[in-house]
Amino acid sequence: MASAQVEETLIEEETDENKFDPKEMIMHHIKDAYGFHIIDINDHPISIPLPVILWTENGLTTFMSSEFHHDSDGKVIVEKNGEKFVNYHEKAYRLNPSAEKLKIGDDGYPVNAEEPIDISITKNVLMMWISVIVLLLIFITTARQYKKSKNNLPSGIAKFTEPLVLFIRDDVAIPMIGENKYKKYMPYLLTIFFFIWVNNIFGLIPIFNAANVSGNIAFTMTLAVFTFIITTLSGNKNYWKHIFWMPGVPIPMKIFLMPIEIVGMFVKPVSLMIRLFANITAGHIIILSLISLVFIFETVALAPVSVAFSLFITLIEIVVTAIQAYIFTILSALYFGMATEENH
Repeated sequence: MASAQVEETLIEEETDENKFDPKEMIMHHIKDAYGFHIIDINDHPISIPLPVILWTENGLTTFMSSEFHHDSDGKVIVEKNGEKFVNYHEKAYRLNPSAEKLKIGDDGYPVNAEEPIDISITKNVLMMWISVIVLLLIFITTARQYKKSKNNLPSGIAKFTEPLVLFIRDDVAIPMIGENKYKKYMPYLLTIFFFIWVNNIFGLIPIFNAANVSGNIAFTMTLAVFTFIITTLSGNKNYWKHIFWMPGVPIPMKIFLMPIEIVGMFVKPVSLMIRLFANITAGHIIILSLISLVFIFETVALAPVSVAFSLFITLIEIVVTAIQAYIFTILSALYFGMATEENH
């Protein structure tokens, strides 16, 4: 009787271990990774290894992500330059010199390892480089098409890029910044529009394992910081006067409004950062959640509904890729226009 209970307990534990975890699957797909996973063939993963570059107190350590191997506890570990590094939830940790195994505390973080300075070429970094190459090819080809044209009319790929460039100029830059001041901001506005759009599109291509570049808070934060710096440097006398000493209101109200306006300076780039990050990440989570329904309920009867809704959300996401690039661009242009607006 006792042996039967033990056997039943072991079966339950094994079942719990093998049970599908949608949260783990979704988080695995939307976060960054050291390797570029492409496809699984007969349970054998086909991936592209990427350089892992770590800086510790002992200097620089580099190796390919394919050198990670699993220890007896299932943790991914590699030994280099007399140090042990563990890949835990796609973050590299350096084990303490006296430690042999990675230990996880109650808070879910390692207790006997530290996180080194990580400048690795991750999946998202690689996709950013690919997007830059794609954009260079597109616009270098566009420029050559104009050089070949005798009457300066667009041809080839220029027929696609010219309307978009004119759209950013005529419907974003000029209305928001002004016809006399928009030109110096056009390179930045065009760059962020196409850069965000292309990376959003790459995130929907399955073969790229949905490299979630725009869903990475560091990516959106960097773009928002650039917008903040340009806005701050572009601010004229009238802009700073409205922040620190609002004209046209009583002095007590000026004192009250000043801290609000100062906080507003930083809230604007934060809202840019969160808006792009949240919208792109939410789209990926919804699609993966719909696909997970088949495995959660363990029935193929849900497959038609799950695939149909996933396809519908994917079509919406294709539109959202451009909309979010447009929103980031138009809000950046709006902030530039507010910073350079003259006193009326």
